[in-house]
Amino acid sequence: MKKASDLFVEALENEGVEYIFGIPGEENLDMLDSLKNSKIKLILTRHEQGAGFMAATYGRLTGNPGICMSTLGPGATNLVTPAAYAQLGAMPMMMITGQKPIKKSKQGQFQIVDIVQMMKPLTKFTRQVVSGNNIPSLIRESFRQATKERPGAVHLELPEDVAAEMTDEPIFNVPTLRRPAPDQKAIKQAIEMIEASKMPLILIGAGANRKRTGNALLKLIEKTGIYFFNTQMGKGVIDERHDHHLGTAALSSNDYLHYAIDKSDLIINVGHDVIEKPPFFMEHGGKKVIHVNFFSAEVDQVYFPDLDVLGDIAASVWDIMEGITPQDHWDFRFFSKVDDEVEAHVSKYFEDTRFPILPQRVVNEMRKLMPDDGIVTLDNGVYKIWFARNYKCYQPNTMLLDNALATMGAGLPSGMAAKLINPDKKVVAVCGDGGFMMNSQELETAVRLGLNMVVIVLNDSAYGMIKWKQEGMGFDNFGLDYVNPDFVKYAESYGAHGHRITSCQDFTDTLDKCLNTDGVHLIDCPVDYSLNHAILNVGIKEKAKDLK
Repeated sequence: MKKASDLFVEALENEGVEYIFGIPGEENLDMLDSLKNSKIKLILTRHEQGAGFMAATYGRLTGNPGICMSTLGPGATNLVTPAAYAQLGAMPMMMITGQKPIKKSKQGQFQIVDIVQMMKPLTKFTRQVVSGNNIPSLIRESFRQATKERPGAVHLELPEDVAAEMTDEPIFNVPTLRRPAPDQKAIKQAIEMIEASKMPLILIGAGANRKRTGNALLKLIEKTGIYFFNTQMGKGVIDERHDHHLGTAALSSNDYLHYAIDKSDLIINVGHDVIEKPPFFMEHGGKKVIHVNFFSAEVDQVYFPDLDVLGDIAASVWDIMEGITPQDHWDFRFFSKVDDEVEAHVSKYFEDTRFPILPQRVVNEMRKLMPDDGIVTLDNGVYKIWFARNYKCYQPNTMLLDNALATMGAGLPSGMAAKLINPDKKVVAVCGDGGFMMNSQELETAVRLGLNMVVIVLNDSAYGMIKWKQEGMGFDNFGLDYVNPDFVKYAESYGAHGHRITSCQDFTDTLDKCLNTDGVHLIDCPVDYSLNHAILNVGIKEKAKDLK
C-alpha cells in the first residue's frame, strides 16, 4: 500500500516527467511531500501563468507533456490563459490542480470553483480524481490525449483527501505508438494535382515543425524546384536561407509574399490548421489546396481544401516526393521575382542608424549575433511581425512565437523553459514593455535557477500593436500610453544584470557581451515603430502590384 500522491508521482515518473512548474498550495501538500523524494524537479515560479507558459513550451520543444501545478480556486483560475495557449498552439501540457476534500467538507464553499467544468472548453481532457485507485489510468489517458494529434492541454484535479488515501494500484505501461501511414490513393491523387498545376507552392505550418518533417520536405523541394513559404509557427522547418524560400506569411495582405500566393494555382499545405492566423484566403473557383496533415481539414469560409492527405506528415511528403515527376510546364519565374523583392525589401532598414532603434535593425543585429541553433522566444506585440518576416531561422524551433492564442506575457517564461531544456544553446527572450511587465516577476525565477539568458525589452512606453491598429483605422491616439519603471534597476533588484541602450552600435555591443557572459541579462532598448505603416502598407503595396 502507498499514499495516492506517491502513486501519482510514480505514474508521472513512469511517463518520463522531468519537471513540474508551479506554485503549490495547502491542497497540494501531499503531492509536495511525495515530490520531495522524487527524481522530478519542482520549479517554483512566481505566478501560475508563468508556470503554465513554461510547461507549454516544454511540451512544444520536446513533444512530451509539460507539467504545471497549482492549488484550487485562484491558483487554478490563473492557469486559464496557459491552458488556452497550449490548446490553441497544439502544445502538449498537463495541469494538476488541488481541491478541498470531496468526501467531507471542512470549509464550506470557501475558494471553491468548479475547475473541471471551467477547463472543459480549454482542454482535450479534464477530470477530478475521485479515488486513488483511478490515478494510473487517468494519468495514462491524460498523457495519451495530450500527445495525440492535435496535441494540447489536459487537466487533472486531485483533492487533498484523495491525495492522502492509501492504494495498491499498479501503474500502466507506456506503449510505443506509431502514426498511421497515408492512403496511397490520396498520395496518387495529390501527385496528379501537383503535376497538372502550373504554379504550385508549398506552405509549411506548425504541424511540420512539431514532427520534424524537414528532411522529406527538403528532398521534395530540391527534386521539383517548387518554391515554399511558411506560417509564423512553421518557421525553420527548412533553412530559410534556401534559394526557394519566399518568406513568412506574417501579414494577411499587401506583402510581396501574398502576391505570390494569389498568383499560385495550387497550395500544398503541409502541417497547417485553421487555428493559426490564415496565411491565405480561399475563394470559390480560385486556387486548389491539398491539405497534408495528421487530421482532416476543418472547413470554414476561408479554408475548404480539395484533397486531404491524412497520416504521418513526413511519410506523406516522402511518398509524394518519390512518386512525383517534375513538369516542363511548371512556371516559377514570378516566384523568383517575388523572392528577389522580398530579400531587397526586408533588408532595407537593416543598417539604419536612427535612435530609438528601428525593429528591423534589432532583427538584423540579433540574426548576426545568434548562432544557427540559438533560440529566440517572442512575446506578443507589433515587433512580432518584423521578427516573423525578417529573422531567418536556420533550424526548427529556433524562433518560438505564438500565432494561435497570441497572448501577451509568455515571452519571458517561454525563454526560461527553452534555456532549461537546452542549457548549451544561446537563448534570447524578446518582449515588448507591455508584455514583459505581465510576467516580469519571473526574472527572480530565472536568477534562482541560474539560467544564462538574455531578455530584450523593446521600450516604447505604450501598447504599440494596438496604437498601430488605432492609427491605421483612423482613430485618435488615446488610452494606450503608460510610464515604465527603470528597467535596469528593476532587473538588478532581482539579481539580474541591467543594461540601457543609447545607440544602435551600443545595442550590438551590449547584446554581444550579454550573449557571452553568464547570468540573466535584461537589455532596455528604446524602439521606434513610426515607420510601420509606411513600410508595411504603402511601400509594399505599390511596388508589388508592378510585379509581372
